Amino acid sequence: MAPLPSFPLTLSFLFFLFFTLSSSSSTPLKKTFIIQIHKQSKPSIFPTHQHWYQSSLSSISNATTPTSIIHTYDTVFHGFSAKLSPLEAQKLQTLPHVIALIPEQVRHTHTTRSPQFLGLRTADRTGLLHETDFGSDLVIGVIDTGIWPERQSFNDHDLGPVPAKWKGQCVAGKDFPASSCNRKLIGARYFSGGYEATNGKMNETNEYRSPRDSDGHGTHTASIAAGRYVSPASTLGYAKGVAAGMAPKARLAVYKVCWNGGCYDSDILAAFDAAVADGVDVASLSVGGVVVPYHLDIIAIGAFAASNAGVFVSASAGNGGPGGLTVTNVAPWVTTVGAGTIDRDFPADVKLGNGLTIPGVSIYGGPGLTPGRMYPIVYAGVEEFGNGRGSDGYSASLCLEGSLDPKFVKGKIVVCDRGINSRAAKGEEVRKKGGVGMILANGVFDGEGLVADCHVLPASAVGANGGDEIRRYIGNSRPESPATATIVFKGTRLGVGPAPVVASFSARGPNPVSPEILKPDVIAPGLNILAAWPDRVGPSGVPSDGRRTEFNILSGTSMACPHVSGLAALLKAAHPDWSPAAIRSALMTTAYTVDNRGHPMLDESTGNVSSVFDYGAGHVHPEKAMNPGLVYDISGSDYVNFLCNSNYTTKSIQVITRKGADCSGAKRAGHSANLNYPSLSAVFPQYGKHRMSTHFIRTVTNVGDTNSVYKVSIKPPRGMVVTVKPETLSFRRVGQKLNFLVRVQTRAVKLPPGGSSVKSGYIVWSDGKHTVTSPLVVTMQQPLD
Repeated sequence: MAPLPSFPLTLSFLFFLFFTLSSSSSTPLKKTFIIQIHKQSKPSIFPTHQHWYQSSLSSISNATTPTSIIHTYDTVFHGFSAKLSPLEAQKLQTLPHVIALIPEQVRHTHTTRSPQFLGLRTADRTGLLHETDFGSDLVIGVIDTGIWPERQSFNDHDLGPVPAKWKGQCVAGKDFPASSCNRKLIGARYFSGGYEATNGKMNETNEYRSPRDSDGHGTHTASIAAGRYVSPASTLGYAKGVAAGMAPKARLAVYKVCWNGGCYDSDILAAFDAAVADGVDVASLSVGGVVVPYHLDIIAIGAFAASNAGVFVSASAGNGGPGGLTVTNVAPWVTTVGAGTIDRDFPADVKLGNGLTIPGVSIYGGPGLTPGRMYPIVYAGVEEFGNGRGSDGYSASLCLEGSLDPKFVKGKIVVCDRGINSRAAKGEEVRKKGGVGMILANGVFDGEGLVADCHVLPASAVGANGGDEIRRYIGNSRPESPATATIVFKGTRLGVGPAPVVASFSARGPNPVSPEILKPDVIAPGLNILAAWPDRVGPSGVPSDGRRTEFNILSGTSMACPHVSGLAALLKAAHPDWSPAAIRSALMTTAYTVDNRGHPMLDESTGNVSSVFDYGAGHVHPEKAMNPGLVYDISGSDYVNFLCNSNYTTKSIQVITRKGADCSGAKRAGHSANLNYPSLSAVFPQYGKHRMSTHFIRTVTNVGDTNSVYKVSIKPPRGMVVTVKPETLSFRRVGQKLNFLVRVQTRAVKLPPGGSSVKSGYIVWSDGKHTVTSPLVVTMQQPLD
């Protein structure tokens, strides 16, 4: 990985890049910007900041077509958003009270078993759930696609009054009266200005201009974080049991920012602004996809102010795995969550006519294939299938809408390549063209990672190796002995091992913005998670799916993130004085990296042992996180020093923190890897050096017992020398802070130009009762020149 460039990019260059790449016509298109303002500069003649902002816009706009404000921001950000032409943007940046113009980005959205898998048991009277009264009176803000409030997961039975600290609202809208809120769902808002500024007035025939969820993603994530106990629960007969979120008594506030066209930055920032002002304790954001420097990242900017206000912010790592450098939402003040499996699956094996059985997974509750009957099987991507039809073999292999020929697939099981389009929509194309079943075959990039979907016809997903085996069987068949197959559905299987395994789709490190900060931070359950679902959306998500179910099973880091959001609420209830950084530290230093067989955690995509770039500190362990012994705390000024040492300018830092920064002292004090993070990451560009060394300074706070003595043990990365001074930390009282220094020494290794070598180890502090573990990862890079 090449060294990162210094920040920031100039605003003039950004305007050129933003408008050049996004406009194909000779007439400049207007684009949305988020504009940061010196709040204190408001002239007294203006009664409100909004009047002042509108006046600023009027001064640079064409009088016949004045530019209007989309949103104003006053809590996590000072300023407004508006749609500007290139000339207007250039004029606006020259005004003395304007700090920055940030181009808007468009983001996208990335349980009956997971509580038990995580060790959260209602019968344990000394466990985390009972100790925290199930998260009662903590407020989780879910920034997503809205909510379906009538679901039993959101009932307020036996809950006390709304917490007195709450300042939020239940905003009425289409099919969402203010009475939709209760003592569980205590707040609901929606933000569509950014979406509508780009896409025009919303089509309310397929959207709710209200907090009501027309997609399902937000309802699902909200119930994972804080759903009430509901029994019986299942999806099409699968995963039967008692459904519950992580913090069943926590209160929910939803902020709808995602619409059919995506999730727009100006709306996301408005949601952050409202959530912090309303009084949420945790902000859960299963949205992402854009990796830019922090001063251009609206999620990072909003999350910084939220964290500074004491709000724990968790965000999904993204679904770009298993490739490296795919992790998103990487700011160090955000807890970045990857996805792992749980010990439950839904087997649906493919039985071939040659006697081979290929393992697969599926959720299908409709009319099945005739038991004992073998059906003709074809591969949709054979070369001759695309000839003369106006469609190519590639489109057919992905089973894109309109790509299949009914003459070719009628009465047959069709093999479709997984690709990037909706998995369930592939099955709908097969069903519409007369196919009786579908096999969804992973490609090389997907590996062996399998996701169980709610299909509209008998279908099974198989791994890359299984897919190759099936395609070979079809290719070797003869007219006198055609290929045949069937799918055998086996329902729900519990106690599966190994588990957890890092989900194939879970985005991986290293951190593309700050390689000295290990991301993701942790992983949590994210594969085949059952949670609440809207009443007017079929479980497959396909528009023609008329089935209705109270719960649905989905997969993604979107599902992993709210697990951590709910756990953070429980930890905040147990430790009201802990900062967001302390909560993250507790989750990280108590995480584990072994599966239920006691072996190192595996990577689902390859079956090999996974690495710190896959899982960060490891898989969360809630009960241990409640009493971690020591925590690595971080203040707002620590983050400023980190930004200084990461070559951000004082103006860029002001965009993020809303305050000026003097970097002279910070740069004298150390380097960016000295941020008091629970993990340690060093990057050595070799540049012909033979010996290399670096150091980390860390501070731990005692949150365990008085008069406790911690001793260090080290598992150094292979071939490296790691020392820790002092080797013993003696605490006299709870709350006491002590420092230690870690030094890493290594020799250069032979690497090709542009190549890299990654090795990892651990540093563990223990007092005999608590074990405080920090991963240590060292990357050596050979520059290209």
